[in-house]
Amino acid sequence: MSHRPPTGSTAAALGAVLLAAIALGGCSSEPREPAPGDAGATTSVSTSAARVPTAAARVPTAAPRESPPPARSSSPATDSPVPSERGSPPPVPPFIDAATWGDSDYGVTLEVAPSTAGRQAWGDDDSRTAWREVVRLVPEADSPGMWEQFDCHWTWARLLEPDKPTWNLEPWRPVVSPERMLAEGCNPGGPEV
Repeated sequence: MSHRPPTGSTAAALGAVLLAAIALGGCSSEPREPAPGDAGATTSVSTSAARVPTAAARVPTAAPRESPPPARSSSPATDSPVPSERGSPPPVPPFIDAATWGDSDYGVTLEVAPSTAGRQAWGDDDSRTAWREVVRLVPEADSPGMWEQFDCHWTWARLLEPDKPTWNLEPWRPVVSPERMLAEGCNPGGPEV
């Protein structure tokens, strides 16, 4: 069974969660002091020092998808986590330099190294293109939950940790909703490895 990227409503839900996090003071590299009466109102994100408000975790969740709807068709600039300069051509593949299996204290991990073009890509289908590159390099990566972890890193790690050398994806992590994936810093079910 092939596991491919979801589109449409999932992307909209992630966008809504991001906007809520920014509006509520999340995504800051400095921990904020809780205001009187909001003790415990934030939850740490394990991939960085940023905090995501628990309100983001309370967004209604959808059941995880095993197969996505067809690819959406919209302007490439709408997915732009790291836009290139106006007028310059968009980055082109390869978006992934390497994908190799490694061991951690928690189990096996797939270390995905994005290329410079992958760190700067902004087109609608670039994440899918990059995922196909990963699966071409490591066919076993096409297993439940791995695309979702990759997509989370593609979307958020490039913004929050643009110089992170590798993105670690683990087949032992549970398949979760996009909201929970974001709330757990792209690492559901355990710490970042």
